[in-house]
Amino acid sequence: MKILMVTAGSRGDVEPFAALARRAAASGHEVRLAAPDRSGVDLTGIDVRSLGVDFSAMIESQGVSPLAAMRNLRDVVRPVMRGVIVGAAHAALEFRPDVIVWHPKVLSVPLIADALGIPHVLVELVPVVTPTREFPAAGTVTGSLGPLNRLTYRAAAAAGAMFRREVDEAAGVMGVKRPRRSSAPAATLLPISPAIVSRPRDWPESVVLTGAWRSTVTDAAGLADAATPASFPDLTVDAFVRGGPFVYAGFGSMAAGDPVARGRALVEAARARGLRLLVATGLGGIAVPDELLGDDVFVTGSVDHAAVLPHAVAAVHHGGIGTVQAAMAAGTVSVIVPFIADQPFWGALLHRQGLGPAAIPQRRLTADRLAAAFAGAPAYAAAVRSAAERMSHEDGTGEALRVLERLERPSPRPPAETPRSRGAWMSRRSRVPERPA
Repeated sequence: MKILMVTAGSRGDVEPFAALARRAAASGHEVRLAAPDRSGVDLTGIDVRSLGVDFSAMIESQGVSPLAAMRNLRDVVRPVMRGVIVGAAHAALEFRPDVIVWHPKVLSVPLIADALGIPHVLVELVPVVTPTREFPAAGTVTGSLGPLNRLTYRAAAAAGAMFRREVDEAAGVMGVKRPRRSSAPAATLLPISPAIVSRPRDWPESVVLTGAWRSTVTDAAGLADAATPASFPDLTVDAFVRGGPFVYAGFGSMAAGDPVARGRALVEAARARGLRLLVATGLGGIAVPDELLGDDVFVTGSVDHAAVLPHAVAAVHHGGIGTVQAAMAAGTVSVIVPFIADQPFWGALLHRQGLGPAAIPQRRLTADRLAAAFAGAPAYAAAVRSAAERMSHEDGTGEALRVLERLERPSPRPPAETPRSRGAWMSRRSRVPERPA
């Protein structure tokens, strides 16, 4: 099977796709991953097609503020989204896949798949697309709205409407017009552990909660920084990790607010509890002032989560689902400091399920609040270890691949009983431009 995977975003958006690409290729499939540049993910050994966009540069230039994104929509955000939306069409024409596996930001994939007459599979990295009554869409509200929870999932569709012009351009690349309604995904995959989220009873059967996606090379490979592969551990980090109890702190790509104030709060809180501190500065979310450095504080750009987190007494992070699952799989209690999007959702969910202390919003982060969270973390350790044990028996990447392998070539004639998807699977190869010579 020829599988094209297309993703968009920063490290947390690329890592799961890289893990699935490796697993599929190792199983004999022909796989190509279309991805942004400079994601920080080790893509060694994967057939990668650059989308020619850099989400890390966008974050470094404007931070992660939604207001900044709206101010820079025309000059910064729209060009990046155009690269993803239109680039996916070019990648599909070049590769001619049998199926496309896609990130929700790649809004053009349904029409691309329909133009090629092939199925497509949505990867819902966080629950924001498939409606349920059981909880609200991640990134909207943190408390349940009961029967109104389903309405919160309309936000994703509204955001997609902002880039109709780019989707029209992708349709032009494919030699078709943008349809009023494209086909639904043949399947929707959520690379999330059931130990963290229980599958809602009202999800369709085509929606599969697979478990986290990890690399088949080693668990660490999908988490390692591109500059520090898991096979070449950072010996200075390793020495610090083995030097006694410590707290890990890293906010990934969350460059916002005052990183120095956060660094100061982290150091003061760790010292108040008699703990050492390992800081990963990421894209600039934390900065430790020189006067606070010492033998008990180690600062680096990034770390291999799989090598570090199992040894930490607690992990302070932004609450992205990738880091949430890495900490949980390591049996390490998370102290979540949410910034934007789905992060407050995960912070509230873990606390509600007894898997971590209450989240501390980044604007309210203080040394006293952090020290209190560190003091309370041991109370959640047993529950987190139990969740880690459940996760150790999951094979999320394998389950995702099994779903892909079960897909059959769709019939060229759409079934009459499904008017919503009428024409969706009709083969249009004669209308699609041939691959350039």
